[in-house]
Amino acid sequence: MDILLTGSVAYDYLMTFPGLFKEQILPDRLEEISLSFLVDSMSHQRGGVAPNIAYTMALLGERPRVMATVGEDFEEYRAWLEEKGVDTTLMKVVPGVYTASFFATTDQVNAQIASFYPGAMGFAAQQSLTEVRLRPDLVIVSPNAPEAMTKFAAECRQLNIPYLYDPSQQVLRLTGDELARDMECAHFLFVNDYEFRLVSKKTGLDLAHMLNHIDVLVITRGAEGSSVCANGGEINVPVVPPERIVDPTGVGDAFRGGFLAGYAHGWNWELCGQVGALAATYCLEQKGPQNHSYTCAEFVKRFRKHFDDKGKLDALIK
Repeated sequence: MDILLTGSVAYDYLMTFPGLFKEQILPDRLEEISLSFLVDSMSHQRGGVAPNIAYTMALLGERPRVMATVGEDFEEYRAWLEEKGVDTTLMKVVPGVYTASFFATTDQVNAQIASFYPGAMGFAAQQSLTEVRLRPDLVIVSPNAPEAMTKFAAECRQLNIPYLYDPSQQVLRLTGDELARDMECAHFLFVNDYEFRLVSKKTGLDLAHMLNHIDVLVITRGAEGSSVCANGGEINVPVVPPERIVDPTGVGDAFRGGFLAGYAHGWNWELCGQVGALAATYCLEQKGPQNHSYTCAEFVKRFRKHFDDKGKLDALIK
């Protein structure tokens, strides 16, 4: 199955502050705030929703395509993705700008101060699915410049291409009318539990009414697992217990990558969710969204300690 992912591509700069932000803030002087934190660690991670999802799909033997705009500093990242099995042909370099970047400092109680530089992502709407020569079987519309998300969803409807709508971090930015419009003809809607409640509030649609507009609704619930609502029923999928918890960054993207790898094989919704659950746990056990790794044989062996795939995952190791 040819799956094309659209969405953000970014570098993540993650820092830790060995104190508490709240102790550095003077409430009566907020209008004059001027703070500088000496951090004790920093990691530079490859990130962005589209390549994060694609990375896990590639680990599971798929060859997903990513369509996105990136900066002049992208070549090392491109080489990394290609080496892992991601098709970057449709990732366009925008001259004179940097790839989007996320800068976050976290204190000792996980309070966070962050900044996001959109960079080349701001040019995403210049791309078009109408110009993609090989029409994909499924398009992923994930967090991106809002105008690009709107454009790609509209083009999927125009071209009659099934699409997965994943508004995620952009739920706060999008209006209820925009969310309802782009959910209307989507094959999938992916959200976490909080985003689901926010989408429901903004659109005025409850679960039953959402399922009148989309075919499959997947809600991730953190440590409580995930739910797949389709065909008039709901399937609850538990998490795979992690060997250690290191970093939640990118865990939802890894779940999506695993789920989509299962979908590409034509597996049922429960098995897709279970593959997503294990993929998410692998990510949780490492720092950063693209530092987990495994062979397909290792994945299948661990999977069978928790779930019964009835031999279907043999397809990953043949």
